Amino acid sequence: AVNEKKAAMLYDFLDNSEMFSNPVNKEDRSLMNVTFVTGNEELDAKFVAEAKAAGFVNLKGHRSVGGMRASIYNAMPVEGVEALVEFMKKFEAENK
Repeated sequence: AVNEKKAAMLYDFLDNSEMFSNPVNKEDRSLMNVTFVTGNEELDAKFVAEAKAAGFVNLKGHRSVGGMRASIYNAMPVEGVEALVEFMKKFEAENK
């Protein structure tokens, strides 16, 4: 139930974001690895760099796919996902 809550929190943000999107069909979405993109490679790189500086590491997506990937395995607490979503909201507001 906790993993579903974490994934739902992140997907809800992505589905309503004007900047970020999730390229995976809803029925195929992972509970553990949430991929997302801005649609702009430079902005993706800026997000990864600023996220890393803010303590969110390993968000860069697979080299062949690009974008970002948040791995929200069992060890990641709900608070960690909440903090990531807050950071993403802030980044979106500052980079409109």
